[in-house]
Amino acid sequence: MTIDDALNDLTAKSKTISAGAIFKAVKVSNEEARLSVYVPGEHVEPIREATREQAVKLIVEGLDVQIFVYDKAENPPPA
Repeated sequence: MTIDDALNDLTAKSKTISAGAIFKAVKVSNEEARLSVYVPGEHVEPIREATREQAVKLIVEGLDVQIFVYDKAENPPPA
C-alpha cells in the first residue's frame, strides 16, 4: 500500500460516518502523512474509533499516517 492509498482508505472510512467531512492531507514523505478531518462534533469519536485500527496496521506496514479529527464548530478548517 502506498501513502496515497492509505490516505484514500482513511478518507473513505471517514466519509461513511460523515459525508460532509472536510479533509486536509499533508504528505510529509512517501511513508508519512497527516490527515486532518473536520466534522460535526457528534462524528468526532465515531471517526476516531473507525480509523484507529487501520492507522495501527499502517504503522506495521511502514506507513505513518497521523489522523487528527476536529469538531468543525470549535476548530473551523483553514480557508
